[in-house]
Order: sequence, then structure tokens, then C-alpha cells
Amino acid sequence: MDSFDLRLSALRAAYREGRATPRALIGTLRARAAMLNPDYRLFIHLLSDDEIEPWLAALDARDIDSLPLYGVPFAIKDNIDLAGVPTTAACPAFAYTPNESATLVARLIALGAVPIGKTNLDQFATGLNGTRSPYGKCRNSVLADYPSGGSSAGSSLAVALGVASFALGTDTAGSGRVPAALNNLFGMKGTKGLLSTAGVVPACRTLDCVTYFTATASEASTLLALTAGHDPADAYSRANPQWNDGAAFGKVARFRFGVPRQLEFAGCAESPALFAGARAALEAIGGEAVDIDFAPFIEAAHLLYEGPWVAERYSVAGALLEAQPDAVLPVIRDVLAKAPGTTAVDAFRAQYRLQALKQRCDAGLADLDCVLTPSIPRPVTLAELERDPIGANSLLGHYTNFMNLLDYAAAATPAGFMRNGLPWGVTLFGRAFTDQYLLSVADALHRRLAVPLVGGASQNTDAPAHAARGDRMKLVVCGAHLAGLPLNGQLTARGARLVEATASAPRYRLYALAGGAIARPGMMRDEANGAEIAVEVWEMPGAEVGSFLAGISAPLGLGKVELADGRWETGFVCEAYALEGAVDITRYGGWRAWLDRHA
Repeated sequence: MDSFDLRLSALRAAYREGRATPRALIGTLRARAAMLNPDYRLFIHLLSDDEIEPWLAALDARDIDSLPLYGVPFAIKDNIDLAGVPTTAACPAFAYTPNESATLVARLIALGAVPIGKTNLDQFATGLNGTRSPYGKCRNSVLADYPSGGSSAGSSLAVALGVASFALGTDTAGSGRVPAALNNLFGMKGTKGLLSTAGVVPACRTLDCVTYFTATASEASTLLALTAGHDPADAYSRANPQWNDGAAFGKVARFRFGVPRQLEFAGCAESPALFAGARAALEAIGGEAVDIDFAPFIEAAHLLYEGPWVAERYSVAGALLEAQPDAVLPVIRDVLAKAPGTTAVDAFRAQYRLQALKQRCDAGLADLDCVLTPSIPRPVTLAELERDPIGANSLLGHYTNFMNLLDYAAAATPAGFMRNGLPWGVTLFGRAFTDQYLLSVADALHRRLAVPLVGGASQNTDAPAHAARGDRMKLVVCGAHLAGLPLNGQLTARGARLVEATASAPRYRLYALAGGAIARPGMMRDEANGAEIAVEVWEMPGAEVGSFLAGISAPLGLGKVELADGRWETGFVCEAYALEGAVDITRYGGWRAWLDRHA
């Protein structure tokens, strides 16, 4: 059982072929978890046979094809509700037993997944190391002298140690990314509100995200596609735009990624080379690296614990802290100590500063598809955390604390190992609602680096067949929308940018159309007598495409255009009836060349 492949696709194949059953497998996994728990302290509550039985019995009456997550074992961070099982947030005095499961947990169970237990965490999800729990310190899955990372410590270990296919964590300041990096996992911190937080004990209610820990990016993509969407029970929930659905996960090519000018490795001798390797791998798969100013991101990060957002954390634990101070760990009391003195004036001033920083950060991302950073500057040891519990913990958040404050999506990605065998990772982040695109880039990077998977499973080398989608749509233009021509303002007014000047495949003819206030060409496909036509590829925010399309007048429309390198992109096409009275100008090779001769 130690080598059993728990990836979603492998598990489904094992069930279908009769090599495993949910009941037998989950029984074995529970036994393994019980054996591991004394050393790793990954579970606060491992579900009993009687507690799991209702979900297994429900599967007995269902066909595997009727449930996309049939019999998939998963673990739940113990600040997320599971009906009938205590939620502790790693604080026994705070514990309560919910009557209903969190929206996301209920959804996963309805899809066929089976919870196996509630996992350990830094108390009240306040910490990035996994040692701040009265239920025991969570050590790293590979090296005993290092922490698991937190606060979603036990959740990361459940996947890394092979007792769950995936696990739920939460992420406010990096709690779903730091433990992923330290345990060779993907940690998907989706856009705020994309996954419901109804039934989650808040850390910072305005910032909290539920996260997935998985062995591969494709699994995170599948889980996200199955569970993302608006939840009326969550006041901070947001609808997922169609460009970010499951079909957006795919093959990436020709993208631009940011790299911080101000890289911090805190004296680590190995992290710089590992990061350089990840950068080179992205460039090898078609990425163009762009240096960006990282100072505003870091300033925003400092606001999380040095600003009034600590008071938001205090709003959850403060009453208990005041009534029973000894019920809260000393290090958590120290973190929250300044919260009672925070004023509304402080809160508003910090919000104003954050908004100013977001303007600068958003501008830095405007022409990029994503940004690459290390997930942590360097690892810290358990001994360091013992000597300096706040300073060492803060170091782990250097590249994570700003993410939710600035409303970005992020995917922590395995990127190699240090010489001592400790996992090391990078993070890809980008604009809100680019989650599936980020996972696509993460998947390509992971394959390029050939990082071994947790559990010893061989990495699937089959890349996605279709192109990935982001929040921008490429648009091929061949006439009056070219840069500097009369209709180009329809693109630039919608935030479009020029990506490249290129040519179509040699299968098109170009015509100067008759009539109209502005001279326009029409490009039509001709397999037998076509030629290359000069075109430009622009990129437009997806939210603007509808208004642009509505303004296109007949006989033109949008369809698919084949480019010289074989890519197919959305572009201008022309109705056949428009050829009456049109002049064939194919021999000029493009609209600009024709204009130059007929100005």
C-alpha cells in the first residue's frame, strides 16, 4: 500500500479494473494514517470506521461513472466544518461540533469523495510553519529536522505521506503555498471567493481562501473546475467567469512572465540556482521573462501583520483570548497583542495605502501572463523556529503575504530538491480569475523540470492537447484595426495590446471591400490559391470581447484564422457575399501595402 497511486486518474482506473474498492482502500489508508500520526501529528481527528461508513454505504449504491470523485479519499483542515465532527481550529477551548458541513466539503462528498479526517494546523490558522498547535508539531514529510510548513500543515502531510488523494487547506497569508513547497506538492490558492468559505473558521474573513493540495496540476485543475462557483451562503463568494472554467486548462505557448528585480533568498546557497533553473525552464517552453519592480508587492505584504489586518484575526479569537488567555498559545497571543489598540482610523489609512499599492502592482502585471517567484526565500529548521518563532515564521511569508491583499490567484509548484533532499518550489501568480491558466503554466513547468511526484508515482508525460486560456483573448487583425489605422482605437480603448506582427498561413486571399465610411479589407480562406497575408495579433481582456464583437459591422465577423506557424487564433473573417464589387488585392501581401499604393 505504500506505493499505491492515489492520483485521481490512477485511483479511478484501479476502481474500474477491480484492483481496489473504496471500502478496502480507505480502510488501509486509515490504518496507515494511524501508524504515521504519532510521528507526524498530521491528524487531529482521524475518522472511525463508523463515521466513514455512511459515505461508503452511499457509494455502494452508485455507479463509478455517475460520480466524478467516486471513492476519492480526502482530508480536511480542522478549521473547515465536517458535519458531526468537532471543528477545533487547533484550540480545544474554541471547539464546536457543526450540524452541517462547509459548502465545499458537502459539494465534494456529493461528487463521491470520502473524508478520512480533520488535519492539524497552526492555531487559528495563524502561522506558516505547522508547529503552533497543542496537538503536536507537524514535521516535514521528507526531513525530520524541518517543519511541514503551515498553517495547513496536516493537510499537506496527508497528501505527501500518501493517505489522501487531495486535501483541503486554507490560505490567508501563504498557508496553502508554503507547506506545498516544503512537501513537493501543488498548492492552488485560487482567486478570493472562487471556492466557498461558508463553514470555514475565519482567519481574516475578507482575505481567506480555501486551497487544494494535490500531487499534480491537472488534479488541482479538475477539482477547481468541479467546485468553483458562487455560493449564496458565502457573502464573499464570486462567480467564476467562463474563461476560467475547466476547459481553460491546457497547453501554454508564447507567454510573458514577470521576475522580481528584488529577489530575496536570505543567504541560502542553493535557492538562487534552483530559481534560475525554474526561470530557464519557463523560457524553454515559450516564456519571455520580464523584470518587474517587486517593491510595491513587498510593501503590501508588510501590511498584513504590521497593519490593522491583525485586528481582523483578533475578531475571531479575541473573545476567547480575553476570557481564557491560557487557552491560546503564547506565540499566537504575541501575534495578536497589538490588535486591541488598532483604531478605525488606522484601518482606513491602511486600506488607502493598500489601494495605492494595488494600482502600482496591477500596472506591473498588465502586460504579463503571470509572475514567477520562489515560494519561500529559504527553508527554516525546527531549531530556528524554536529560537525565533516569529522571525523565522515571517521569513517564510516573504513571497506569500501580499497575495490575498492584492486579490491575485497563485499556484505553488514543485520545482526540485535541495541537496539534502528537502523539496523546493516556486509560485506562479497572476490576476484574479486566471486560476486555470496559472495551473496550465505550472503543469508545463513541472513537466519540463521532470520533478518526481510524491509517493514515487511516475509523472505523466502527456501534455494537454488543446491551448490554455487566460483572461485575455488573442485577436488576429488584417485591416483597419492594425496599429495606427482608423479603427485601432476600438482595440486600445478596451485595453488591448499588440502581441506580434506576423502572417497568416498561405491559404487566404485579401479583398478591398466596396462601400463603407472607412476602407476595410476582407480576408477569406482559399485552400487552392491562397497566399500569406500580413496580420497583427492583439490581446484583449476577455471581459471586453463582447462589446467589441457587438460593434463589428457586416460583412465582417470573428472566426478562426490559421497563422503561418500553424496556430489557430480568433480573427476577422468575411462573409462570401461581400466579394461582389470587391477588389482582389492578395498580390500586395497585406492591407498596409495596398494602402501605401492607393493612398
